Amino acid sequence: MSRGVKDMVQFKLVIGDPKTGKTMQKEVKDETAQAFLGLKIGDTVKGEVLDLTGYEFQITGGSDYAGFPMRADAQGILRRKILAISGVGVNNKKRYRKRKKKGMRTMEGMRSRKTVAGNTIFEKTAQINLKVTKQGKEPLPMPEPKEAKAEEKK
Repeated sequence: MSRGVKDMVQFKLVIGDPKTGKTMQKEVKDETAQAFLGLKIGDTVKGEVLDLTGYEFQITGGSDYAGFPMRADAQGILRRKILAISGVGVNNKKRYRKRKKKGMRTMEGMRSRKTVAGNTIFEKTAQINLKVTKQGKEPLPMPEPKEAKAEEKK
């Protein structure tokens, strides 16, 4: 059974390095992307899959094709409507009603119903967030800073 153009699996990877505090984005397709299917948040991935020898990554999250965040406590691949107090996908803040006070206030104990994606990576996952757990010999290939464009605008 051959795969059609519509069945191509493609993910955007966001790799974060906790030591330097910098992130790198990489797009993976086809065979490389197949290695991520079925993995869950918290699983580890060898760097050889991404041509980064010696590295080891941990899956920390992601989002599906519609932008719903993956949540570790939502099992499976389907979206769930959860009743949550805090955590991924929840921002329990309200505006002050009076004009004297400006800004936002936290609503202690306020629960809100939010839609989140499951914790398992599948074909319709758009973005996967990774964290470096084991460094390789060579540093991560970071993109060049966009200083040249800033100088042209001046």
